[in-house]
Amino acid sequence: MINLVKDTISNLDVDTLIEWLKEYPRLTKGPKTIEFEEAYSDYLGCKKSTFVNSGSSAILLMLQTLIEKGDLAPGDKVVVPAVSWATDLAPVMQLGLVPVLCDCNLDDFSYDIDDFKSIALTKPKAAILVSVLGLVPDMDAIMEVCNDHDIILLEDVCESMGSEYKGKKLGTFGKMSVFSTYFGHHISTIEGGLVCTSDDECDDLLKSVRSHGWARDLSREKQQDLSNQWAVRDFDALFTFYNCGFNLRATDLQAFIGIGQVMKLPWVVKKRNENFLKYQERLGRVQVKDHSFVSNFAYPILTSQRDHLVAKLMEGGVEVRPLICGSMGHQPFYMKKYGRESLPNADKVHSKGLYLPNHPFMSDEDIRYICDLVHKYDN
Repeated sequence: MINLVKDTISNLDVDTLIEWLKEYPRLTKGPKTIEFEEAYSDYLGCKKSTFVNSGSSAILLMLQTLIEKGDLAPGDKVVVPAVSWATDLAPVMQLGLVPVLCDCNLDDFSYDIDDFKSIALTKPKAAILVSVLGLVPDMDAIMEVCNDHDIILLEDVCESMGSEYKGKKLGTFGKMSVFSTYFGHHISTIEGGLVCTSDDECDDLLKSVRSHGWARDLSREKQQDLSNQWAVRDFDALFTFYNCGFNLRATDLQAFIGIGQVMKLPWVVKKRNENFLKYQERLGRVQVKDHSFVSNFAYPILTSQRDHLVAKLMEGGVEVRPLICGSMGHQPFYMKKYGRESLPNADKVHSKGLYLPNHPFMSDEDIRYICDLVHKYDN
């Protein structure tokens, strides 16, 4: 079987973890979490990162942070890509915001710019941009729409760690960005995710909302400012909650793994890009923008022969999946509240889309074999 993904946590990583555990360190969130956050911020090129228990929690935290900041309020519209993941959409609904589904384009599967421009006229407050499978959106056009209509751009880069547009990493264009460190993604902390930003106020709120809404993870000066503002005595400050928060913390055990993963991230990104280019050479199914670098998560295919091709690939020992999960407009949890929503390009992805394996341990022979099967059965 050629697996869709492979774990980036190696035997050596586990052995190193075991040796660290023999020191009987703190395992709950502590100094290793801060070290991992700083290492990832340095890699991405942002000021601050906040480590949480999943990429999905990262999206929830990002939106709640904007609510606490006063930039979003229940009833405000938020643009969500029709081709995305359930937890891009669900937190919008859960927090009382109003999702507006945007159709995709068929080149990189991110926003269809014409549809995004039309939605922008309805005055959404924020837009969640998903860079699908490591493919690079037209960031110039997207930023222009956001700037022209005062839309807060939020980036979901869970599948695109290391992808770049004009030498600038995805995840550094918007107000905040989220990444996943789940098994099979570019790096793994078993479970986990990150919210990244260069906005100091957002970072303070992220750290507070992540942990119940208290101030313990803020600087001493900021803790004191809040205590003074709300007339909180020092003893009471331990259990004083300034924001409406959650408990979304990960652990120092996971952060210890993450520190080692960041060290191998440049190699992972390089291998994923090399594999993508081999797929491109043999299949050529993706339109790659000028000035973009693709840190590919998996290789997408659109075909009217999807069921037949999937069956033959699986018979041939190749693991495949739908192209993310098709259109959000066809997902039952959305239809229960809003009804089925048909968007022309997203509907094509829903019925015709799949993706092929890519991970840093694939061989050239693996990719050649997969491409030969696609050529044979997709005609």
